[in-house]
Amino acid sequence: MRRALMRQATGIERATLILVGALALAGCERGSDSGNAAAAPPPPEVTVAHPLVEKLVEWTEFTGRFQAEQQVDVRARVSGYLASIDFQDGQVVDKGQNLFLIDPRPFEAALQRARADLSNAQAQLELAKLEFQRVAKLVGSPAFAQTNYDQRIEERNAADASVASAQAAVQQAQLNLDYTRVSAPVAGRISNRRVDLGNLVTDTTLLTTIVSQSPIYFVFDMSEADFLGYQRAVLAGELPSTSKRSTLVNVKLVDEDNWHRQGQMNFVDNVVDQSSGTVRARAEFLNPDGLIKPGQFGTIRIPGSPEYPAVLIPDEAIVTDQAQKLVMAVTPDNKIVPKAIRPGPQEFGLRIVRKGLTGDDRIVIDGLVRVRPGMEVRPKEGQIQVPSTTAASEG
Repeated sequence: MRRALMRQATGIERATLILVGALALAGCERGSDSGNAAAAPPPPEVTVAHPLVEKLVEWTEFTGRFQAEQQVDVRARVSGYLASIDFQDGQVVDKGQNLFLIDPRPFEAALQRARADLSNAQAQLELAKLEFQRVAKLVGSPAFAQTNYDQRIEERNAADASVASAQAAVQQAQLNLDYTRVSAPVAGRISNRRVDLGNLVTDTTLLTTIVSQSPIYFVFDMSEADFLGYQRAVLAGELPSTSKRSTLVNVKLVDEDNWHRQGQMNFVDNVVDQSSGTVRARAEFLNPDGLIKPGQFGTIRIPGSPEYPAVLIPDEAIVTDQAQKLVMAVTPDNKIVPKAIRPGPQEFGLRIVRKGLTGDDRIVIDGLVRVRPGMEVRPKEGQIQVPSTTAASEG
């Protein structure tokens, strides 16, 4: 009897323990469910905006150097000793302004000698003409001799040639005397003197150099791909040809942020450099203040497209996925959908999107680190604007 009671009590205890464990487990599950429900985070808040659509012209930028339209090495045309220097190093000179004087005295003496030789030749010609006239009067008379007649004609012609030669010698002597004054062949800024007074100069002696100031050229090299793209746009009538000098371009110096210097394309080479695969091109700019010097570096931009409505977004809205560029678009039900795009160059501080977006799309512009494809978000409306500093510099 006692054993039966003990077995009954043990069974009751076992059942009680199972019930307590089940109730505890159920309580834990309910507590866990309520905890999960309380810890579930809300959809993340992101800033969204429509892409900016602006009418613009795409520009292609190249680096190059400025080059003088005219650059002349000044040399003497005659040899002699330098007698005077008539300019200050580095000054602006006019075309025809006297720069150097070579001692003219030997050339003055040579001119006088040439003139004397001319006078002698003219006297000989007059005598030959008189002799010929005397013989010519005897034509048809018994005293006429054909041999004497022919001789007088030959003497007259020889005297006539001597006069022509003497006249040429006088002209050459006069030129040599004029060349003793070395003048500026072009207007521009002159360099320093390369020869001092008293030195013997020849036609190979470099005296100084002169470079013109305005207009000034900007020379640069474009790749074969850029050249082909430009030429195709010209053939399609989308861009003007450089032969018409109507392609407007802009240039800026190394310390400038804006593009206020405007010029014209005036030359594209007729061959592609085989060693570099580039084409030499040139633009012309005014330089009224003489600030730009030949040899300076600069950056030029040339139009790469006609004016069209471009889709613009900030670079911060673009995500890189291996070789793809993506933006995170937001659907009407606030879900994240990635969109592949083909970005272009920057304009106004924003990135041009050539393919993949329209002005009606909504994209995430702030909060990209908090979103994933398919995720629901809480969008906050924003706006894409041209940076004020960039807008000012573009002017």
